[in-house]
Amino acid sequence: MALLFAGPAYQYRPEVAYFGTYSPENDGYSGMSPCNGAANTGENIGTTPYATQAGSNPGYPAASPMLVKDHSESDIRIDPNNPLHLIGTSKWLVSPEGYNHLLGFFESWDGGQTWPVQGHIPGYEGWTDNTDPVGAFDTYSNFYAINLPYQFFYKGDSHDFQTGSAEPNPTLPNDVISMSVRKAGSTTAADNTWIVTHKNQPDYIAVYDSNSLGNGPDKEWVTIDTNKTLPNGQPNPKVNTIYAMWVDFHSPTPVPWVSTATALPDGTHTDWSAPVKLPSPPHNPQGVTYLLPHVDANGVVYTTLTNFNPKKGYCCVQIFVDKSADAGKTWSVAGIVGSTIQPPPLEYANTQLRDGIENSFTVGAVPIKGVYPLYVSYEDYSAGVDNVILTASYDGGTSWNQNTFVQVNDNASQVDAFQPNLTASSKGTISVAFYDRRLNCPSGGGEARKAGIALDTVNLNYSGSLPPYGASNYCVNSTIQFYKEDLTPLGHNIRTSQHTWDPQLNEPRPAGLNGVEGFIGDYYGNIISADGSTDYTTSVSTYNDGTNPSNQQQQVVATISIP
Repeated sequence: MALLFAGPAYQYRPEVAYFGTYSPENDGYSGMSPCNGAANTGENIGTTPYATQAGSNPGYPAASPMLVKDHSESDIRIDPNNPLHLIGTSKWLVSPEGYNHLLGFFESWDGGQTWPVQGHIPGYEGWTDNTDPVGAFDTYSNFYAINLPYQFFYKGDSHDFQTGSAEPNPTLPNDVISMSVRKAGSTTAADNTWIVTHKNQPDYIAVYDSNSLGNGPDKEWVTIDTNKTLPNGQPNPKVNTIYAMWVDFHSPTPVPWVSTATALPDGTHTDWSAPVKLPSPPHNPQGVTYLLPHVDANGVVYTTLTNFNPKKGYCCVQIFVDKSADAGKTWSVAGIVGSTIQPPPLEYANTQLRDGIENSFTVGAVPIKGVYPLYVSYEDYSAGVDNVILTASYDGGTSWNQNTFVQVNDNASQVDAFQPNLTASSKGTISVAFYDRRLNCPSGGGEARKAGIALDTVNLNYSGSLPPYGASNYCVNSTIQFYKEDLTPLGHNIRTSQHTWDPQLNEPRPAGLNGVEGFIGDYYGNIISADGSTDYTTSVSTYNDGTNPSNQQQQVVATISIP
């Protein structure tokens, strides 16, 4: 198992500068700062303003490039034509305190041993923030990164989403769902290695006015059908269909949407289809979220959708599955995974760490009795701590046998395990990667020093003494568990992080400086090599391995041999 940090010292010119900070209260924060000669990746760091920053109001964009402090939530994908070619994406933050970020990428050609190319994903620097890190390869080795650029400005230490002349850049839409494509064969981080336009216009999939006007897109995801042939040996007519999904939080009911296009060899694509609203079971007037599309070998695309019930105080989650067999033209509800799932609280005990995404989803690659299995993993707080549950359907999502619901985390102590991410191998093996808090924070010595425990001096949710030396159900590790296709476990949980880390340090604040919740992200990368031998995960750590002296959120890439 090899682990490494995905380089911490990078820069770009943000549209909006924000210099608020918690320092000297500490927790590692240092505020937004210029680079002052920090190394860059050879990309366009914004020495002069980016093209999309033209038309900005006075005071925008920032006066110079700023140092990237955190590399938060992430995703990782493998080139279908080269098993040694990996691209990961993560959230780059120049101000964790102000939640000021865009998307970055890191790329390897030697199976994750080195990551010589890293940079930000270009084309949307004129918005305040870009989110979330999700990508997919087509069969030509072009890499598609879906993106949500959105505008806000700082009103004091809070975010203001007002539209019109007060926006940082009134010449741009307030919120868009868009696409950036890294061209096959690219070997640098230069802007011209990415395609960010379609027919000489920005590659927008959907455009929204403003959160304040009742529209707030979020939770975008992309997958591409890379099955060149069907199981019967016939050509797959849906190969290279791109499925782009997102949710529009409309006052504030979330409405799920999908749009499709076809990927072309040169990294371009056909026109995006008119968005289609995804169906829901009866009695979901409050809407659904968390779209996670995957395609089976027959070209049938499935996605989970998740409902939080406000009438029950958000106590209960319903997860169900939609499917389409005609390249996304029509959709139906396949079945319901569960309707009484108890989610964790907004913030986990003892820390200000905010809960991320509730569930994960994947499609098996090996049929069982002629049907490709579906797998869902989710968080369950019914025991008073968060556990990770895994279940399967072997009839296309219609039924989810209660006997197949298994607890993934095998810790003996009552601590939280959270934020699962599923993937499936070509041989049928399933893996569930997740965070857990079974190991106490380091109590002293070199591990405590490198973990930055002494920096953790402000925590509104902890009743013990600070810094939290030796604290239980507090610090975090990364873990993985493997299963056969019938959910028979392959061994026990495997720790994939070499060091325990403190989530309080430098954690981004989604609500700004005055917000309570911290954030490590919704997404956690997990993918298995084409030959089914190696699992790659990307996860957050604040530990200082010698390259992270400020204990900032960085990405760790772990490679694990599959049992």
